[in-house]
Amino acid sequence: MQEVCCNGPGHRENDVNATAKLSPDQIARACADAMWAEDDASSGLGMEIVDVKAGQATLAMTVQPHMVNGQRIAHGGFIFLLADSTFAFACNSHNERAVAAQCDITFIRPGKLGDRLVATAREISRSGRSGIYDIRVTANDVVIAEFRGHSRVIPGTWLPTGTDTKQK
Repeated sequence: MQEVCCNGPGHRENDVNATAKLSPDQIARACADAMWAEDDASSGLGMEIVDVKAGQATLAMTVQPHMVNGQRIAHGGFIFLLADSTFAFACNSHNERAVAAQCDITFIRPGKLGDRLVATAREISRSGRSGIYDIRVTANDVVIAEFRGHSRVIPGTWLPTGTDTKQK
């Protein structure tokens, strides 16, 4: 377990008790809350966090009229955005700031207007500053895309560590 602290009520650090020992899943959720507070792209597109655990995340988004292309199916860029945001929440779940180094997606079936898309990420490998995550995107429990993301840890944390009083 990792010890974390905060700067007091009302701060972005999620009001974590200064002496609390948090499980990896609790740390993941606190990191997700801190990220979500700053993530205008994901919230602006109507995404919602369904679940976050250490090395895992599930986000959902409903395909809106402005998200369909000339074929009247979900534009691949919006499917990629959902998968990429889910990847971000999974690779940032260990209280280390991480960014995408490389990503690719395979579209299997189209998403349709009104579909609730659900993206689920799982950590495949995490070693040193590098991580690999697989994200599956489904509509009505049918796989519509598979995404693989490679992450790279950068300086900083989402939550203060036990010896810090501020985020890095």
